[in-house]
Amino acid sequence: MQHGMIGLLWRAAVVFAASASLAQAHHVMDYAMPATALDGFLSGLGHPVIGLDHLLFIAGAGVFAAQLRRGFLLPLIFVAASILAAAWRAGGASWEMSEVWVAGSLVALGVVMLVARNPGRGLVAALFLVSGTFHGYALAVAIVGAERTPLVAYFAGLTVIQCAIALAAWGAATWLVGNRPRWPLQQLAGAAVGAAGLVFVGLAAL
Repeated sequence: MQHGMIGLLWRAAVVFAASASLAQAHHVMDYAMPATALDGFLSGLGHPVIGLDHLLFIAGAGVFAAQLRRGFLLPLIFVAASILAAAWRAGGASWEMSEVWVAGSLVALGVVMLVARNPGRGLVAALFLVSGTFHGYALAVAIVGAERTPLVAYFAGLTVIQCAIALAAWGAATWLVGNRPRWPLQQLAGAAVGAAGLVFVGLAAL
């Protein structure tokens, strides 16, 4: 039964991810550079939501963190790394990074969730730190060249929405772990995240 559920979720994730456009993830303002604080804040709020690769990783990180004591702190490492990497790129850093790296972080998270029964906090923190760097650098493409006011507002929106998604996923997963202990939640989420990551790797490599 468990394997059947994982297989079904895996196929659903593949179909869902294949229907998403990677390019859309970075143009919440319809390709326009944010010019005001409101534009910047809305852009920061929107990018991790319409970007399925980013959304899945953040939600998956929250679910994974629910397996660990005081796990809600771990996704915040991802958020902090993403903001620092975005600021680094907005500040003029030039690093040729393919979307394959972002997609690969989903595969890595999915694999770890599937195979790690008792993951160490250090391993999870390292995964979130490295992945947050990739995701933040990719997300900053929409804000490079913006004035200071929309830039700061963008970072504020990005921080708020990523924390909200991660903590909501952590809270829901924590409740399920406590009230539905027989559900293979981590494995189901890992299968979905990993399957979507493989699809995104294929799309990014085209």
